[in-house]
Amino acid sequence: MTQGLSGRRAQAARNDEAILEAAREVFLADPKAPVAAVAERAGVGMSALYRRFPGKEDMLRRLCQDGLLRYNAEAEAALAGGTPGWEALEAFLGNVVDADVHSLTVHLAGTFAPTPEMTQEARRSGELAARLVEQAKSELRPDVGLSDLGFVLEACAAIRVPDGVRTKELRRRYLAVILAGLRRTDADPDLPGPPPSADEANWRWRQGPAPRSADNG
Repeated sequence: MTQGLSGRRAQAARNDEAILEAAREVFLADPKAPVAAVAERAGVGMSALYRRFPGKEDMLRRLCQDGLLRYNAEAEAALAGGTPGWEALEAFLGNVVDADVHSLTVHLAGTFAPTPEMTQEARRSGELAARLVEQAKSELRPDVGLSDLGFVLEACAAIRVPDGVRTKELRRRYLAVILAGLRRTDADPDLPGPPPSADEANWRWRQGPAPRSADNG
């Protein structure tokens, strides 16, 4: 990402990448961690961190917005790939699980106020996912809804062991188990209860951010 940049701009770009990667690791472990922990993990001074992210909320927004953009990019790629409906949905879910988008969503939702741009991207996420589900409808269980996908992805994101490679393998393993359950068969027993409602799927975002501490984090 820093190719073609020179001097201060290249260093600033490297700092950005280091800060965001550190923030992801720190806030996945503890969403209430202070920004000082991010600076320490990234190996940058507090002044460098605050020049890029004036407060903790700015950092959280950027992390979640990056996740939304990655989700939408994967959905767009699946829709444009020319593969049949079920295969496109399966590939999309696998790529989102591999990108670990929902770990941050589960941890950070409701801890900051989303921007209008994030709300727009979230709306687009729903539209893209709906198209993928519609294309796969003939092979999906009839009682599976669009809102089920979010909880499927959350369930996979909850799987975490100390070994990163093994974490990825286990997430793919259980995604395969879940996908087998989502696929239509000749004799599908009814699932218990209806799909989650919009309120149930989005309840975290309505909690509102917690009061900010003196150090913005």
